[in-house]
Amino acid sequence: MNKIPVSVVYAEKEQQWVFECSVMRGDNALELVQQSGFMDKIPSLKGKELRSLELAVFAQPISHDHLLVEGDRVEIIRPLTADPKVVRREMAKLGKTIGKQRDEGE
Repeated sequence: MNKIPVSVVYAEKEQQWVFECSVMRGDNALELVQQSGFMDKIPSLKGKELRSLELAVFAQPISHDHLLVEGDRVEIIRPLTADPKVVRREMAKLGKTIGKQRDEGE
């Protein structure tokens, strides 16, 4: 078996963490997260169960047993801090929009 380059990332509003390494072909996403040490290094992940994490590769949700392929970037997904429906409703009350503005002619 040969090794393949992969990375795991976690982002918060003010800081991002990246762990790049080579793993054996056939290793899975959960093993990579464990190997990264993020569960001990990142305060917001300390005390969480490894299996409770939601993971993605390039923003596409994956299972914990996803077999890694060369170049995978495993992302640890943070839970939402606000309900998107509530935020949209509050913005509408203020006459504001989220995201790209529409032209008046559309």
